[in-house]
Amino acid sequence: MRLMTFEQAGNASYGVATEKGVIDLGARIGADYPTLLSLIEGQGQAAAEKAASGQGDDYAQADVTFLPVIPRPNKIICVGLNYEDHRIETGRQPSGYPVLFPRYANCQVGHGQAMVKPRNSDRFDYEGEMAVIIGTPGRHISQADSLNHVAGYSCYNDGSVRDFQGHTHQFLPGKNFSATGAFGPWMVTSDEINDPSTLTLTTRLNGEVMQHADTDHMIFNVRFLIEYISSFMALEAGDVIVSGTPGGVGDRRNPPVYMKDGDTTEVEITGIGTLVNPVVNEG
Repeated sequence: MRLMTFEQAGNASYGVATEKGVIDLGARIGADYPTLLSLIEGQGQAAAEKAASGQGDDYAQADVTFLPVIPRPNKIICVGLNYEDHRIETGRQPSGYPVLFPRYANCQVGHGQAMVKPRNSDRFDYEGEMAVIIGTPGRHISQADSLNHVAGYSCYNDGSVRDFQGHTHQFLPGKNFSATGAFGPWMVTSDEINDPSTLTLTTRLNGEVMQHADTDHMIFNVRFLIEYISSFMALEAGDVIVSGTPGGVGDRRNPPVYMKDGDTTEVEITGIGTLVNPVVNEG
């Protein structure tokens, strides 16, 4: 299933994304699972499948506003420098452990919503990534069992304000400007993706391919990330791990290429879909 969170006529809900439409699960099973996060927490996929079975679309996708897949996850844990070609282009030394930093929920936007270039920076960069949404909570999760804790996978554009990111060796400022992290368009449930290391990620800026890599090029794969992160904190249902970006970021090109007002970005991952966002200047 492709599960999404959306708004229609001012009301937030969630549902199943079909070919061109949306089946509103909030209207069908909202009494038991009022949000997509609660559905994940309650292990309600079977109920969702039953509620959607044989149902026609409630809305066309064009008639809803896509929201971030999980609008307010408890944790968004981002992984830096997790593709070798990106590590090399940044000039960073190899590390035995992943570089981790947080994003916060209020800096996210959904598919089709605008990513906002801050007024105090002209170095707003794209980073296409795969997001991993935790389904079953756990601590000290083994790599062998790690994928059993995954609810699904999505696309993420970890929009980065490079000058603020570089103010110190901590990445947090450049990764948490309002409306800079795009998440969507939906979550593909894990039963449809047996191995997240067999996918291909492509980032386009105004139709031009800027990043293209297979997910098996990650330095630390999804299994390792879940094992490592859960070794120092409990992972909870709905937590999001943003697993890292390949080489080709705009900041390391010659000359650099940054996102600007009027641009359109796309992050496509095989088996998941394509996250599309316009870019606008901060008002």
